[in-house]
Amino acid sequence: MPTISPFLWFDSQAEEAATFYVSVFPNSELRSVSRYPDDMPGVGGTAMAVSFALDGLEFQALNGGPQFPFTEAISFFVRADTQPVIDDLWSRLTEGGEPGRCGWLKDRFGLSWQIVPPLLGELLGDPDRERSGRVMQAMLAMAKIDIAELRAAYAA
Repeated sequence: MPTISPFLWFDSQAEEAATFYVSVFPNSELRSVSRYPDDMPGVGGTAMAVSFALDGLEFQALNGGPQFPFTEAISFFVRADTQPVIDDLWSRLTEGGEPGRCGWLKDRFGLSWQIVPPLLGELLGDPDRERSGRVMQAMLAMAKIDIAELRAAYAA
């Protein structure tokens, strides 16, 4: 069976990014680094391709140059069940990056992430449109998702 895994194009930070991501997520590991030949001008000896796993999901990364920067059109959705997990991931991934809205952020490498509790989908999917609407309005006002605020909006 073929397998599918994300492939990330970095300018020159693939190894640094992979090492950082592996430190953030449990059950993760840096698997391999292949390097450009030493005699290659400008990049000799630096990482060319990096293989790593985040919580068991295989990733490939390439240092391919600045031609293709990341955009928010692609992001990684992270299910975070509790507020302490949300807070920890948010803090670590926004360090040197920037917070977005509604649980989205951009890390210091320009890669976009969504840090979202499953509860959000449950509350937004409530058949009572008034309650789900209050949750939607609360979420739209947030950068980092706050579970207590979602529950308060739902109960109001």
